[in-house]
Amino acid sequence: MSISSEAPWLKFYEGIPAHLDYPDKTTYALLADAARRYPDHIAYDFMNRTTTYAAVLQRVDAVAKALTALGIGKGDRFTICMPNTPQAVDCFYALSKIGAVANMVHPLSAPEEIVFYLNGSHSRGILVLDQFYEKVASIRHRLDAPVAIVVATVADELSPLMKLGYRLTQKQTKLPLSGYISWRSFLDAGKYTVLSQGAADADAPAAILYSGGTTGTAKGILLSHRNMNALALQTIAASGCKDSIAEMKMLSVMPIFHGFGLGIGIHTALVGGATCILVPRFGVKIYAKLLLKKKPNFIPGVPTLFEALLRADGMQKADLSFLVGMFSGGDSLSEELKAKVDRFLKAHNAKIQVREGYGTTECVTASCLTPVHFAKKGSIGVPFPDTYYKITAVGTTEELPAGAEGEICISGPTVMLGYLDNPEETALVLRRHADGKIWLHTGDVGYMDTDGFVYFRQRLKRIIITSGYNVYPSQLENVIDRHEKVLQSCVIGVRDPYKMHKIKAFVVPAPGVAPSQALKEELFAYCRQCIAKYAMPYEIEFRTELPKTLVGKVDYRKLEAEEEAS
Repeated sequence: MSISSEAPWLKFYEGIPAHLDYPDKTTYALLADAARRYPDHIAYDFMNRTTTYAAVLQRVDAVAKALTALGIGKGDRFTICMPNTPQAVDCFYALSKIGAVANMVHPLSAPEEIVFYLNGSHSRGILVLDQFYEKVASIRHRLDAPVAIVVATVADELSPLMKLGYRLTQKQTKLPLSGYISWRSFLDAGKYTVLSQGAADADAPAAILYSGGTTGTAKGILLSHRNMNALALQTIAASGCKDSIAEMKMLSVMPIFHGFGLGIGIHTALVGGATCILVPRFGVKIYAKLLLKKKPNFIPGVPTLFEALLRADGMQKADLSFLVGMFSGGDSLSEELKAKVDRFLKAHNAKIQVREGYGTTECVTASCLTPVHFAKKGSIGVPFPDTYYKITAVGTTEELPAGAEGEICISGPTVMLGYLDNPEETALVLRRHADGKIWLHTGDVGYMDTDGFVYFRQRLKRIIITSGYNVYPSQLENVIDRHEKVLQSCVIGVRDPYKMHKIKAFVVPAPGVAPSQALKEELFAYCRQCIAKYAMPYEIEFRTELPKTLVGKVDYRKLEAEEEAS
């Protein structure tokens, strides 16, 4: 549906405004606004230690001074390679305050990937958890420029009693005496630093997140402060809460380096005066315990998270009447799983159903969501306020009529600035149409009905989604094929009841190399150095040759069919 046409989905908004005001402010400025409105509200809860909005603002200011003392300033990039901890949240907003850009990286990234992320972003520093320090230190000699390493620990954010228990039950990481800056020393160095004000504007870059783009090669997605703020304000408006989400609680289990986790789990909650229940590591037992103890009102998550709800111990007699919204994204929620979760919610006194959404990291995260009281089977919902969808013939800007399948295109205030230092790839996905507007070509196929409900069908990109993370087979194949004992490989996704898909690699050994268990272990060890933990193959199967299509390409679909039939 083009911008010039009347949007048919507006009649399903149920009190949601069609248009919102997006202030010319940074992400930090919107956090500061919330802190002034709700100084005594709890901003985040981390392992039972709570921090008010007023205190968070003080913490963020202290980190901003520390970054300035480190030499980080306007326009600089600084990498946050952390799980959901207070230090990661504080650092994100501190970078915003001084006009620097947060480069968000998965802490389980392989060393090879960290080299790529640091060099590609030209990061001047990195914040990392103590247990991942050695991995970062091991690649320091391969970086294009010196990078300051700031090391944080979970223990520093715990109450004295929790800290004692943590040290008794968790394996402690032994750090060397030099080569890094501890979080405490980092903060101490900034105590007497004076900050300059107004370091960035709303359309300046705020964050770099990562995706495979249209080709499957990792690309940095440059998102502005306006992108992030628009997403937060749109999500609050579409949440189903007519007035405010202040003092409500968000289960922030989606990771901060993911658009879903950062944009909705963290930023939306903090802009709205809600509490983030920070979850540094997901586990079914932890999930169930937090649900029953913390009683979060909002749960944004991937289908894997909701599948875990059904099998978590201790939930048989749980009262879930406290839930206000449960939002699924990051992967397709099957009709069967949605029906199971909805039945579970109803049986446990929840007055809601799972609301499915859709989006891409190129527009932060969600841009489309099922209305509160009206869902269509198989639909991913209707566009957010000020966001427009159209379906075009694949490879063109020609808009198709309702009901016709084509490429899903999005226009609105959350669409990215572009791919980092990659104008060619940016031009492929950000295209100006006849209406004069810039549209994001998602690489996904779907259609829109006459009411403006959107339906996802398939991806044009070859992609595997495992536990909500995008994995690009071509990237993994490039890594495996570089090994001297490999002639050729093919990577596919295999259905899994928990992860939705898991990764399997088929490998043809190089001439003269015999397949063996020793070779398999050698390849696994090699992959661990180059591939993130969540993307690691669970199995390597040796073949004498791989099936080919009529034009001589590896027929990965045949391998998928074989696995499906086995």
